[in-house]
Amino acid sequence: MSFLSIVWDLDPEIFKIGSFGVRWYSLMFVIAFVLGLHFMKKIYIEDRIPVEKLDPLFMYVFVSMLVGMRLGDVFFYSWDYYQNHLLEIFLPIKEKEGATAFFGLLKGWKFSGFTGFASHGAAIAIPISLYFYAKKHLQKSWLFILDRLGIMVALAGFFIRFGNFFNSEIYGKETGSIFGVIFKRAGETAPRYPTQLFEAFSYLALFFGLWYFYWKTDKKQKTGFLFGVFTVVLWSLRFFIEFLKEPQVEGREDWVFNLLNTGQVLSIPLVLLGSWLIFRKQPSSIN
Repeated sequence: MSFLSIVWDLDPEIFKIGSFGVRWYSLMFVIAFVLGLHFMKKIYIEDRIPVEKLDPLFMYVFVSMLVGMRLGDVFFYSWDYYQNHLLEIFLPIKEKEGATAFFGLLKGWKFSGFTGFASHGAAIAIPISLYFYAKKHLQKSWLFILDRLGIMVALAGFFIRFGNFFNSEIYGKETGSIFGVIFKRAGETAPRYPTQLFEAFSYLALFFGLWYFYWKTDKKQKTGFLFGVFTVVLWSLRFFIEFLKEPQVEGREDWVFNLLNTGQVLSIPLVLLGSWLIFRKQPSSIN
C-alpha cells in the first residue's frame, strides 16, 4: 500500500430519513441539469430562440438519456444476464428467492432500483430524440441543436463522473503511483486509479473549450463543427482512459485482439463520425 494514497470512504448517501435517502450521485445529476438549463437559456437568447422551447428540450433529453443509458447497459454490456430476466429491463426489481412480495404483487422479487446504465446508449438515444425536437419545436437543422447541447453534455459528464467517484464505482486498476485512491467502501485495500476524476476533469476542460468556441469564435456558424469536436474529444478521452479502468462486466473486458473492451470499440465509430463533422465541407450557415 502506498503511503501517498488517499483512503476514500465517503457514504454515498448525504442523509436518510426512514427508507428515503438522498445520494451524492443524485445530487450531481440535479446540479448538472440545473446548470445545463441555465447555460442553454443564455445560448437560446443569443440565438434568438424563445426560452419557452427549453421546457420540451429538457423532457426530450431527460427521457431519452435514461432510456438510452438503460438499454445501452442491457444490450451492450449485460445481455447475457437480461436475456433470462427480461422483466428486470423495464422494472426496478431483481429476482431473489425468498424475497418479500414486490408491492404485494410479485413474490420472489426485491426492489433494487435501476442499477445498470451505459453512456454509449445515451450517445445514441439523445441525438435521435433531438432530431424530432429540432423538427417539431425549432424548425432548424438537427445539427444546430446538437452543436449547442453538446456543450451542456460535456458539463453534465463532469458532474456524473463526480457522482461515480462519490459512489466508489467505475474506478481504475491497481496502481503504485501518487494518483492512487483506496476505495474502502467498495472493499478495496489497494490503491487504484481514480478514473472517474480523470474523466470528470477532462470533460470539464472540454466544456470550457466548447463554450469558448461558441462565444468567442465563428465556429458555431459551421453547422456540426461544435458537435464534431465534442464527439471526437469526449470519446477519444473515453477510449484512452478505458485502458486504466477495471472491467465493468466480467468476461467482456478485452474481446478484440485481447486489447480493446466494449466501451473502446463503441467509441471508435463515434470518433470517426465526429471527425467527419469537423472536416466536411459545407456552406457556412446555422440554418
